[in-house]
Amino acid sequence: MKQIIEIFTSKEKKKSPKELPKIIVDYREKNSLIISELIRLGIKIDFRELKIADYIVKNVAIERKTINDFVNSMINKRLFRQIQELQQYSNRLLIIEGIGEQELYTDDELGVNGNAIRGFLLSILLKYNIPIIFTKNYLDSAKFIYILSKKQKKEMALKAKKRILNSKEQLQFILESFPGIGPKTAQKLLKQFKTISNIINASEAELKEILGKKAEIIINLRNKKY
Repeated sequence: MKQIIEIFTSKEKKKSPKELPKIIVDYREKNSLIISELIRLGIKIDFRELKIADYIVKNVAIERKTINDFVNSMINKRLFRQIQELQQYSNRLLIIEGIGEQELYTDDELGVNGNAIRGFLLSILLKYNIPIIFTKNYLDSAKFIYILSKKQKKEMALKAKKRILNSKEQLQFILESFPGIGPKTAQKLLKQFKTISNIINASEAELKEILGKKAEIIINLRNKKY
């Protein structure tokens, strides 16, 4: 009899509300369609100013690029800096978004040789050990981030900082912003001429010794008006 009474009199145990998975997102991603999709999937978003990466999912730092953004930041060398800075995290990912909507290796459409893009991707994978995920669109990107938020358990401390270039790296970085001038060529120019001023003011013959036909790039730029 007592057991029967207990069935009807015992209070039903209240279930504690399940805590939503939370990810940290750089505030500059606020207008991304990924955010609304993640919220729809039940992810709690914590917007912050991230010095490095666009998303922090537990212990994984994610840099997200659309195809256009990837190529443009590859051309202006911004991606090179971001890849270096991402090294501060032991777990990191690069998401390249939009392969279902745009061709990545079409020379005419993006203005960059397809093999140059392939070579850069290989550098990211082999030199910097950063895994790359190619997603079809923002929905696909959101699904990857959602699944990652469910898998990872340990949260990561946000201690990463923007890498400060030393004076030599700053000079090299300036030269690498010139079209067609990579790290090795920039180093050769600096070893030969020592300063940016000397490089800019060098004669055409002096520049051609190192740059060959690419000397015209510097010659044309120094004579252009704003």
